Amino acid sequence: MQRSDSALPMTLQRVNQAAQGDFVATLGGVVEHSPWVAEQVAELRPFDSVWSLHAAMFDRIRRATREQQLALIRLHPQLAGREASEGTLTDASNAEQARLGLLSLSRPDHQRLQQLNDAYSDRFGFPFITAVRLHKGIASIFDELERRLGHGADAELAENVRQIGEVLRGRLARLFGTPLGWLSTHVLDSVAGAPAAGMAFAISVRDGSTWERVGQGVTNDQGRTDRPVLVDAMMTRNVYQLEFQVGAYFRDRGVPLAALPFLDQVPVRFGIDDPDLHYHVPLLCTPWTYSTYRGS
Repeated sequence: MQRSDSALPMTLQRVNQAAQGDFVATLGGVVEHSPWVAEQVAELRPFDSVWSLHAAMFDRIRRATREQQLALIRLHPQLAGREASEGTLTDASNAEQARLGLLSLSRPDHQRLQQLNDAYSDRFGFPFITAVRLHKGIASIFDELERRLGHGADAELAENVRQIGEVLRGRLARLFGTPLGWLSTHVLDSVAGAPAAGMAFAISVRDGSTWERVGQGVTNDQGRTDRPVLVDAMMTRNVYQLEFQVGAYFRDRGVPLAALPFLDQVPVRFGIDDPDLHYHVPLLCTPWTYSTYRGS
């Protein structure tokens, strides 16, 4: 018996090709009670990655008016609050809160969370929002709530918007079955003391005893890339290598180099242990030295 389309895993191809109404019906719930976000990005299709879909949706939220952002924040439920006790949480919120045990707290933990939630709402006029998937337990939630109670209202408005973006990232990743993480890079020219614009690079992944090239690119005016180096299913638990064309970069900029330059192609080999995290690999270089580290 052939499965219906609704039983098939969600794919970018399906949402890219869907009628606008179907697109909104599929994605309208990934931002709490706010299908307007999906409506506004429908015209931007096709998306080439779940990462770019998230970026477009979050951009709409980030660029919304203050009034729209406040309205969106106020549509979110309190953690283990009234909606949870009444059973009116959305399916997504219910799953997120249940994963951390927020729907089955001990009485003391529930009372403490309610007191903190109420103090936060009284102070700012909107609920506390955090991406539950970023926490390992209720103690982490308590710590964040107490810390953020000391912020100003504008800072908390901005932080809640950022947290909504992280909630959105998690929901899209679950919907499409992709990792949450991405890989980025940033190259700095230590001779000029400026971003290394126009630095060519390639990215390879270890395949047994060999290497498979999975991408390449050139840095932009900020020494970064216009999109991540790796996203979606390309993020796996494996060993990767970024290879930077340092010699060609400095030669093109008139830096005197030997016929056989000391540094030509600079490989940076690193491991991705958790594909759900953001990995950032910067490079600081001259024709004779380089350094790297795990950035953020």
